Amino acid sequence: MMMTDANTLELSQQYANPFDLDNDEAYQKWRDIKLKDYPASVDDLIVRISDVNYLAEAEIRALKQLIGHYNLVIYELADKTATKAQIRQFARAVGLDQIDNNICSDEDSITALQVSEEGQKKLYIPYTNRRLSWHADGYYNTLDQQIRGMLLHCVTPAVKGGENMLLDHEMLYIQLRDENPALIRALMHEQAMTIPANNEGAEGQEIRPEQTGPVFSVEKNTGSLHMRYSARTRNIIWRDDPITAQACEKISGYLSSSPYILRYRLKAGQGVICNNVLHNRTAFEDSDSQHRLLYRARFYDRVAETGVAGIMNQVN
Repeated sequence: MMMTDANTLELSQQYANPFDLDNDEAYQKWRDIKLKDYPASVDDLIVRISDVNYLAEAEIRALKQLIGHYNLVIYELADKTATKAQIRQFARAVGLDQIDNNICSDEDSITALQVSEEGQKKLYIPYTNRRLSWHADGYYNTLDQQIRGMLLHCVTPAVKGGENMLLDHEMLYIQLRDENPALIRALMHEQAMTIPANNEGAEGQEIRPEQTGPVFSVEKNTGSLHMRYSARTRNIIWRDDPITAQACEKISGYLSSSPYILRYRLKAGQGVICNNVLHNRTAFEDSDSQHRLLYRARFYDRVAETGVAGIMNQVN
């Protein structure tokens, strides 16, 4: 079970939730502050960290403030040689502790993202140099083990390519709800999206059962918005009704044209901390002497003190 930040829970109980489709007043208040001064560039979201082992209070505050408003931040470490253990401790400093151990992660539950021709990894696109389509991490997880927070750390960039595009899922929610609240209602249906079972184990063994659930959901403890999504056209089963089909089409359109999409190519020592925003990756090229390597850690937690109540508190 996900632990709840007490401060976030207390605040969330004070305000009407903006994701309640029957409460337009709360939505409009939240929407106004979300759209105010939205960054035009990732450069506005970079926080520099002097010592990864001892984060200053001002650095932690800056990280949480940006994530609280935009659901993501880019950090830049002074030490470009940070280890996985240091990255794990860094995540704990902002409240990311309940780590997800997926089938391709290492023993420490942190995944080394690099081109691999061996074992289970070779079956999945993240371990190739191919383009990776839009998704939120862990969309195939069980509903009680959803990925709410993520850290992606660059050890070595590719020689060419490997750029990420990032989109705060709350901004996509705004675009969809402003167009037609019925789209949101369809995406919140408990059978909106089904991920078939993964039968790619040895001799066709089932690795993971079928998972069905909503695309958008509201966290009971924090009142924050969560999103399950993959733009894959294979192995995704959408609820068979016209409004869900329309919602899928609208999402695809916004993911190709939304003005809120941010683009960035991580450098060595840089990384993303986010509340599992939508993201993708362009194809890339390695050389004999330089191989792209990123560390990825997924968490059942959100970044601490970044719930929707933080924004609502600014408008009350």
